Amino acid sequence: MIMAGFMMSLQAAQPARPQSGVGMFTALLPFLLVFVIFYLLIVMPQRKRQKKHMTMVEQLKPGDRIITSGGMYGTVMGVQPDRIELKIAANVKIDITKSAVAVILGQGQPGGEAR
Repeated sequence: MIMAGFMMSLQAAQPARPQSGVGMFTALLPFLLVFVIFYLLIVMPQRKRQKKHMTMVEQLKPGDRIITSGGMYGTVMGVQPDRIELKIAANVKIDITKSAVAVILGQGQPGGEAR
């Protein structure tokens, strides 16, 4: 009898449990907020820059003067689907990937001299 009374008093003393769904959501809320902030501050601007770069590179045509990401100045002599033929000096032509284009300096003539 004493044992039954003791067990009932233990059950009455325990606080009510919160709903597990609400508790889980509040535990995940900080992680979700960090993910959203990370996406807004890092991923979205990077995608915007990448799209801008891709449209810039797709508009290249022979005669355009560019600077590569390695710092080389040159004149575009030919554009292929995945690379660009670049004239960097008299009788010196190299192939570079389109992603290596950093800046388009301006329009030139197809036979123009490179610096």
